[in-house]
Amino acid sequence: MCGIAGCWGIQDTKTINLMLDAMTHRGPDDRGIHIASGSVFGHTRLSIVDVATGHQPILTNSDRSGIICNGEIYNFRELRQKLIPRHQFSTQSDTEVILNLYREKGPEGVKELDGMFAFAIFDGDNLMLARDPIGIKPLYYGYVNDKLYFTSELGAMTLAGVDQVHEFPAGHYYTPEQGLVKYYEAPLFQHHRPVDIEETCRLIRETFIRAVKKRLLADKTIHVGSFCSGGLDSSLVAAIAAEEIPHLHTFAVGMRDESGKESDDLKASRIAAKHIGSTHHELIFTEEEYYQALPIVIRKLESYDPSLVRCAVPCYFTCKLAADYVTVVLTGEGADEIFAGYHYMKHFTTNRLDQEARRCINNLHNINLQRADRMGMYFSLELRVPFLDISLIELAMQIPPELKIRESKETGDKIEKWILRKAFEDTGYLPREILWRYKVQYTQGAGCESLGEKLAEAELSDAEEQRIKAANPQAVLNSKEAAYYYKIFRHFHPQDSVLSSIGIWTGFDFAEERAPVSGTMDGKLKHNPQPQ
Repeated sequence: MCGIAGCWGIQDTKTINLMLDAMTHRGPDDRGIHIASGSVFGHTRLSIVDVATGHQPILTNSDRSGIICNGEIYNFRELRQKLIPRHQFSTQSDTEVILNLYREKGPEGVKELDGMFAFAIFDGDNLMLARDPIGIKPLYYGYVNDKLYFTSELGAMTLAGVDQVHEFPAGHYYTPEQGLVKYYEAPLFQHHRPVDIEETCRLIRETFIRAVKKRLLADKTIHVGSFCSGGLDSSLVAAIAAEEIPHLHTFAVGMRDESGKESDDLKASRIAAKHIGSTHHELIFTEEEYYQALPIVIRKLESYDPSLVRCAVPCYFTCKLAADYVTVVLTGEGADEIFAGYHYMKHFTTNRLDQEARRCINNLHNINLQRADRMGMYFSLELRVPFLDISLIELAMQIPPELKIRESKETGDKIEKWILRKAFEDTGYLPREILWRYKVQYTQGAGCESLGEKLAEAELSDAEEQRIKAANPQAVLNSKEAAYYYKIFRHFHPQDSVLSSIGIWTGFDFAEERAPVSGTMDGKLKHNPQPQ
């Protein structure tokens, strides 16, 4: 996991070095820069695979071709075996596989990659940028006098002095000749035939277990752990990982209320950790510590959306805890989107639920995944998300909504993620009380749901709230909490051009439409204000 930065059409080494300086947290282990004719490519590295020889940029063809990459390719060994007869390799790195795959198949080779990534390849006078299918890893771009700049974080992007910053869209690649090309989109739902529940459960188990185990990829010297909040998603991930890693390190955070009672996640996580036999770690944070962390979270999150910020704070504390023990950590992100886990979805018709779930999957790249990336990388920690394995997503698209949200025969209540719970029933992975635990939001489980709202009420007057809203009509500020977070956000990100062009996220239950980015055949990436 790393940070990348580069420019094309200009040899601006000074700016690229400044951008790398702003992202040392993304890669504290190594740094590299390559200056080519009319371009600069820079990389800051968190060493996970091929620790000894994986320095980037990786160069070939007498240094006329090369790559910088942020991410992990889980099937790189299989791809490498296919490429070895025709290509030379100088490292054991997964990134070098991408470069040789490009040299053999061109940009379309990106379709064969199984992983999370954002990369840039230069090949003589040719350029390719690409981002993984779901947008797990970030990538931004902008122009200065028609010269292209790109990098991993919004804050670093602004150092280039661009007029506008755009998010590179998930599931796309770019070349100057073709513009932006969509190579992946979440499949449409296909569940028009009767489904055998037992067979569906078997497929879910097998697909998900493979998804978790492939994400344990790392050098032997690198420690891999797992979040384990005591909820279904992270606990299930941890239970499967614990099969492969004895004494797996697991992590949970929470608070105590005024009476000293511990939050629900702390208690539930201990049950799950004891069952799977993990080495469990807890961080109990105070209200004051929450308030101290809040401006750091907003600055690094690069968003002021209240829903996103609230969940990012306990994520911040969990990453802070985990970074003391591991370099890679697995999380449960994505389960609610592909298996209909949000409570508001229970009110939808089956057709509407299909549409909502697919929209949530397509929007993950700049909400939950942005939170996971920014909070993890702030502590030089790589977060991996097995629920967003492409094979699992495609399987989930074939499961009828009535199996994802199903009414309990005993209570009459609607149970979210029913088919996922059923798939692991009687398998021994988790105790029943965890497998069928009622869904709670991250902030509820950690016991800090209302702290941001409480602070905003204390710190922001009604008059100042109205002034902020009036002065910033482009921002969606539906509450005093949002206005307060926006005030903090603007302190760290004051440029109007960045705010207006990147389209800072805000929405209900992480679910709003957002304008895509598109390419044109003149070779420039341009923002398209029209929804898809």
